[in-house]
Amino acid sequence: MVAENQEYTMNSPVMVVHGPEVFDAGDVERMIALLSPREVLVAGVMARTAARESGLPVTCTDERPSILFKTLPGRAFLVNRGKTPESGQIFGDIVAGRLDGLVHVECSDNTVYAWDRADMPLAREVAEKTGFSLMPVVSTPPERRGVREIRGCIPGEAVFVDGIVIGTATAGTVVITRRDGTIQAVTGLDIKPHGVEKLLRKGLPDLEAAWCKSGMIRSVPPQEGEVLAPPTGRIAVIDHCGHTLYSEIEKEGICGILAIGDDTTAVCGHICSHAGIPVLGVIDGDGDGIVEPGFAPGSVVVRVTSGRDDDVGREVAAARDLDPVTWEEWVEETLRSLEGRGRIVVDRR
Repeated sequence: MVAENQEYTMNSPVMVVHGPEVFDAGDVERMIALLSPREVLVAGVMARTAARESGLPVTCTDERPSILFKTLPGRAFLVNRGKTPESGQIFGDIVAGRLDGLVHVECSDNTVYAWDRADMPLAREVAEKTGFSLMPVVSTPPERRGVREIRGCIPGEAVFVDGIVIGTATAGTVVITRRDGTIQAVTGLDIKPHGVEKLLRKGLPDLEAAWCKSGMIRSVPPQEGEVLAPPTGRIAVIDHCGHTLYSEIEKEGICGILAIGDDTTAVCGHICSHAGIPVLGVIDGDGDGIVEPGFAPGSVVVRVTSGRDDDVGREVAAARDLDPVTWEEWVEETLRSLEGRGRIVVDRR
């Protein structure tokens, strides 16, 4: 009996989960019950937040789905819920284009897509157990070098490259290119020069490998956690790269976050709300509404009235002692240093 159970476990597929929507809509819990995967791997920053809030037995990773699939031995499938059925299929197309084959469970339209040379026995098994339709499909050929299409956009949505908003979609497909040492819009994008400037601080990205998306990164508010950060410890600085936050908050001794930028403050506040870590955000009011707000107790957000959030935030980071400190005292002293240069718009002290 033990041997039979071990063989069943080894033959059970791995489930790779993308995005917070599959947790927020209850898809992950339902798929675990129906498909009994031997392991559930989570890809994506906001997916990790939603996973932790769900309390389900999953393993969070820092990898993209395509990278995860290349490292997995044996059977595996992807579970996703696009904001629309079209965008869900487009996402599967992108992932499949980087693999030899992919079984993709799209919860937005109850379809199992068998991309290219997918494991058809697994695809049929998943479709049968879920009651989803099975659709064999062929992925789109790779794009030409130096050009990137971001499909499935809704006009008016924020458009991201590597976690930074570079503009607003004006069409269903955004096309951007690398030219003259920068990122330029070809079609479908009202570009945000300040966003591109922030992106280029990290270096000119490889558009073929970059993480690109549009729309909100999570559409539901965070759940406030029960655990609170220690009152004394180190301050982590997150400067316009909110998607790097987990690498900081998982370190020992973090008592708070200095977040620089409107969207960065929103992302840090959302993620840290459940983690119980307070945030001091420095913003200037140019946010793109990419995530539902939420802040842990002890958090404060200051909107600068003189200068840009970039400059004021970096000044705070350079001038204030970040380690070791008592959060409450550090916040009070920092606010005094900003008197006359900003006003408090969120105060959870």
